[in-house]
Amino acid sequence: MQERLLSLPKDAKDKATESKKFFNKLKKRVPKNLDSRVEEIHDEVFEKTDCMSCANCCKTTGPLFLRQDIARISKFLGLKPAQFEEKYLRIDEDNDWVLKQVPCSFLGADDACSIYDVRPKACQEFPHTDRKKIYQIADLTITNTAICPAAFDVVERMKASIKL
Repeated sequence: MQERLLSLPKDAKDKATESKKFFNKLKKRVPKNLDSRVEEIHDEVFEKTDCMSCANCCKTTGPLFLRQDIARISKFLGLKPAQFEEKYLRIDEDNDWVLKQVPCSFLGADDACSIYDVRPKACQEFPHTDRKKIYQIADLTITNTAICPAAFDVVERMKASIKL
C-alpha cells in the first residue's frame, strides 16, 4: 500500500487532464443509468479496499466540521463545544472549522479512528464516489484521486466503462 500511496499523487496528476475531459463530456451528456453504474463501480472498488491499511485521507487532509459534527463529537469526548474547538479546530480562509493539524488527532497508530462512530459528516462521505450526480462534484472527485486510491480506481473504472 505504501508504494501505491507514494505514486498516487503523480498518477492522479498524469490522469487529471483526461479525467477533466471525461467529466466535462459527462456533464454534457449524462447517461440515464449513470448513478446506478457509478454506485456499482464504487461498491466493487470498496469491496476490495481496506481503508484501515491506508488512512491516507486522515494522514494528509482534514475534513470540514459542521456545527452538528462539533456538537456530536464534543458530547462523545465529554467536552463542551467551545473546548473541543479550542483544542482541535481552527477557522480556515473560507471561514470553515477544520483541524488545527494533520494527521488527524483522532487517528491512532493502528490507523483506527478513535471517534469513528461519531466522525464528521465529511469523513463519513469521503471520498464522495457514491454520490448521485457525481459529475456535479467533478473537481472534488479529481482532487480526491490524488489522496484516495479507491477514488482513483473509481474514476479510472468510470472512464473505462461509461461510454460517452
